[in-house]
Amino acid sequence: MSTAVDVLIIGAGAAGLHCAATAAARGHSVVVIDHAKQAGKKILISGGGRCNFTNMYTSPENFLSQNPHFCKSALSRYTQWDFIALVQKHGIAYHEKTLGQLFCDESAKDIVRMLMDECDAAGARVQLRTEVLDVAYSDGRYQVKTSSGLVSAHKLVVACGGLSMPKLGATPLGYQLAEQFGHSIIPVRAGLVPFTLHDTDKEHYAELSGLAVDVVAENDRASFKEAMLFTHRGLSGPAMLQISSYWLPGEPLSVNLRPAADTYADLTELRQQRPRVGLRTVIQEWFPKRLALALCEQQGWPDKKLADCNNTLLSEVAETLQQWRIKPNGTEGYRTAEVTLGGVNTDEVSSKTMESKLQPGLFFIGEVLDVTGWLGGYNFQWAWSSGYACGQSV
Repeated sequence: MSTAVDVLIIGAGAAGLHCAATAAARGHSVVVIDHAKQAGKKILISGGGRCNFTNMYTSPENFLSQNPHFCKSALSRYTQWDFIALVQKHGIAYHEKTLGQLFCDESAKDIVRMLMDECDAAGARVQLRTEVLDVAYSDGRYQVKTSSGLVSAHKLVVACGGLSMPKLGATPLGYQLAEQFGHSIIPVRAGLVPFTLHDTDKEHYAELSGLAVDVVAENDRASFKEAMLFTHRGLSGPAMLQISSYWLPGEPLSVNLRPAADTYADLTELRQQRPRVGLRTVIQEWFPKRLALALCEQQGWPDKKLADCNNTLLSEVAETLQQWRIKPNGTEGYRTAEVTLGGVNTDEVSSKTMESKLQPGLFFIGEVLDVTGWLGGYNFQWAWSSGYACGQSV
């Protein structure tokens, strides 16, 4: 079976579906293909099944890219408020959780249904269970051989995401297509991903699995004040996921376990007010008991009364609690990563239209590009913004 369309989009995820509805509403014949059995699989599992679909505070500063200016044009032309208006138009109830993060009240299925309804209304056709076998370009058209037959298209949009969450069907197809047409790929790695610890550290902290504390996680490139969660393999929680995108293998992390306090001042004041109380007792008052004991054991802090602790010891304790340094063994990798860092080099793509500067009629949107957002709805906003910019241009 052979089909001819104006626009063929590879990938029925957030960016691909939004682009399809936008392009079809402008009168183009549009087909979206995806090898999955279901559209928007990543949308469906996001936000614990409620989809953190955007962030009220979205700005270019919330994105990582080798070219930090690339995302500005698309984000300014289709903002978080534009997507919120679409959500409201479809009567989807939502709420803010924290830090501007917006979630569906009911289910992420509402967002997928909305996107599919928008595609239907505009006349875009979504074809699932369809694998891409070969892509060629001749006489100004793309000839895409699929498991369901040949599709010929004037414009080809690559919206097939990155390598994160392979269990949902992630593949390197987008990067392969980019390279086929002469594009370079900024090296990819897992982002927004939990850390694993070395065995020596796991001995001290593995029993803390499930325990969460509010911290500031930082390195010389970024700082995030959110919760940290101990796991049986390492460290997770929003603070760790955020800093993971700015972390390189072999680097230590600095974690302020008492971000709102001046720990040295607190300890010296307590030594005057409660000299007979034990140092370990004070630390147990500040933290969950399991964490306090693990820190004391790991650091070798004595079970002394505060009156018997000199300034050097109190200074050491304070510095450790406010700059707890831990060197991860690595990360959990693409298996649990929410995003893929790196991707198609944005210097080779128009920031206004998302069209390749090297190959006419070829477009890249969403996660396949070297644009990665913070945790908290930013990556979905990039999908909506880049999808819209492309849909307006094809």
